[in-house]
Amino acid sequence: MSAAPGPAGSALPAPPPGWTLEADVVVVGSGVAGLTAALRCAAGGARTVVVTKARLDAGSTRWAQGGIAAALGDEDSPEQHLDDTLVAGAGLCDETAVRTLVTEGPAAVRRLIAAGARFDTSRGTGEIALTREGGHHRNRIAHAGGDATGAEISRALVEAVRAQGIRTVENALVLDLLRDADGHTAGVTLHVMGEGQHDGVGAVHAPAVVVATGGMGQVFAATTNPAVSTGDGVALALRAGAEVSDLEFVQFHPTVLYLGPDAEGQQPLISEAVRGEGAHLVDAAGVRFMRGAHPLAELAPRDIVAKGIMRRAAEQGTDHMYLDARHFGADMWETRFPTILAACRAHGIDPVTQPVPVAPAAHYASGGIRTDLHGRTTVPGLYACGEAACTGVHGANRLASNSLLEGLVFAERIAEAVLDPAAGPGGGDAAPARPADTGAAARAVLLPASARGRIQRVMTEGAGVLRSAASLAGAADRLAALSGEAAEKRPEPGVDTWETANLHLVARVLVAAALRREETRGCHWREDHPDRDDERWRRHLVVTATGAPASGAEEAAADASPCTLRTTRTTAFPPVVALPKEQQ
Repeated sequence: MSAAPGPAGSALPAPPPGWTLEADVVVVGSGVAGLTAALRCAAGGARTVVVTKARLDAGSTRWAQGGIAAALGDEDSPEQHLDDTLVAGAGLCDETAVRTLVTEGPAAVRRLIAAGARFDTSRGTGEIALTREGGHHRNRIAHAGGDATGAEISRALVEAVRAQGIRTVENALVLDLLRDADGHTAGVTLHVMGEGQHDGVGAVHAPAVVVATGGMGQVFAATTNPAVSTGDGVALALRAGAEVSDLEFVQFHPTVLYLGPDAEGQQPLISEAVRGEGAHLVDAAGVRFMRGAHPLAELAPRDIVAKGIMRRAAEQGTDHMYLDARHFGADMWETRFPTILAACRAHGIDPVTQPVPVAPAAHYASGGIRTDLHGRTTVPGLYACGEAACTGVHGANRLASNSLLEGLVFAERIAEAVLDPAAGPGGGDAAPARPADTGAAARAVLLPASARGRIQRVMTEGAGVLRSAASLAGAADRLAALSGEAAEKRPEPGVDTWETANLHLVARVLVAAALRREETRGCHWREDHPDRDDERWRRHLVVTATGAPASGAEEAAADASPCTLRTTRTTAFPPVVALPKEQQ
């Protein structure tokens, strides 16, 4: 194998910590999941520290436009919400996790409102205004500020964190997990960037670590994710030996503002709520091509709409379609979708008078760090929630607006487990752990910052919306070659090289999983295997980092990434139960 990030127990090359903090729990991330977990842990008396990569309000949550899904309406029910979620997940959702989400979700939203979040209400009744998005058969999407739901939720939670006086470390990139001599979590190392109370590499010692670092959208050239979404939490978990699942299921949002074939970085999102309010997807001739393609037409699940756009574009020799909402009129655009309207106009497009050019872009990671129903991972004391986690809720394709709800519900469950480690299956002793000496840990390979753009281009070309064995094998080879180049150049440790190393690691694991899954399911679209294959692939791909190549059926996957891939039955999620070798 080519040189690659080190085996489980490896760490990013970094100076030793020059300062330390002591806590009962450290939460890494300040989106809806992280701040909810922090608030609940602090309210229960735990010394809580929040570590966040930028400002408290600068994560992915603030960019959420459409809203939060919950069965709040009189004509809706958790059972109907469950059905829609299972259909969207294309056979890979864990039904117990989904049932937990939809039954506990409405009360979690009401607690969020009690904490200060203000949702839009109907003028006539004063009740929460509910709308519909793709894959939903009922109006169950609560929104705020028209299309600024995430910003409002972030505002309310940040204010609550500050009001409680929870200690925060901003502008800090988490590096690696600390473990004690028994393998239990003992905190994290981190690097504070620029000005701050602490500067440089330090450590927060705590027997419980909650990873809520968001997604990995920056692994692709064009994404809706902010620049901070570099897969840091998943990479940390892989280096710590935790199990990661279903990374091949990256949801490409179908309607992202098309800025040209060479557009890179964070792209403006055109919320699914625009289609929920009646906007039409059309081609250049004005034909509604989703009609007849699915009973819900433009409101089909996101993977189906993204595929519909790509197919129509390929037929017509172009790379984008259009979203037509001119019939809304200026007043509706200005009151219901002011953020989207401003973004479009900033790029010279007026949705009031012209169709909006749109194309799919990387949006959401349905997979992540594998957890149980209380957010526990396979590393004792390490928890995960939000987009960084794989709870089993999303399956092969996330149902629109379920992510904010998942962050709320499972963050509250993590707090229960942290405050009472015996709660639920898998509980155990949470005696304070002393950090072990990590100086002897294997060192991961750093890549120069310039490799970031190359990783993104490789992933977009080889592992984007359309995939094949050839494109994925080519991506795997090009990513592996970067490791060899990095070993020769020996880049200096720093924020840019650490982030690039994280992107490289999650990219290689994602490609290996996508290459292994020889079918089309949910948001994983294999051109060379266009059909869903339940008999062979109604399975989860569970990944652990390893320093040695696997054998037999796993050999190709190991060659493509520094990991071991194995499959589990859908009914065994969690706990992990490996299939017999002959069935893998």
